[in-house]
Amino acid sequence: MPRSVNAVASRAKRKKVLKQAKGYFGRRKNVFTVAKNAVEKAGQYAYRDRKNKKRSFRALWISRINAGAREHGLTYSELINKLDEKNITLNRKVLADLAMNNPETFKALVEQVK
Repeated sequence: MPRSVNAVASRAKRKKVLKQAKGYFGRRKNVFTVAKNAVEKAGQYAYRDRKNKKRSFRALWISRINAGAREHGLTYSELINKLDEKNITLNRKVLADLAMNNPETFKALVEQVK
């Protein structure tokens, strides 16, 4: 009995990997074995950096809140503590947006907790 190989599925698998490698430099874009490794590594970086992106944004928000708070004579930690004491529940993303784009609203918020 002859050996049966599913050439259609094999070709589709290779095409899928090469399509994902589009735009890569050199042999990474058109040689399957090299492209497969490059795509796999890219996936690892993407997975890792989806987690790191959350950390980076939180750090950015904290920096912005701290800068806004210091303009009004408070530190970041004092501001967050006083917001908790007054039961004002705004997340850091919203606070950072207020500090950057609506300084008068942020000032009113700081005055309320002082």
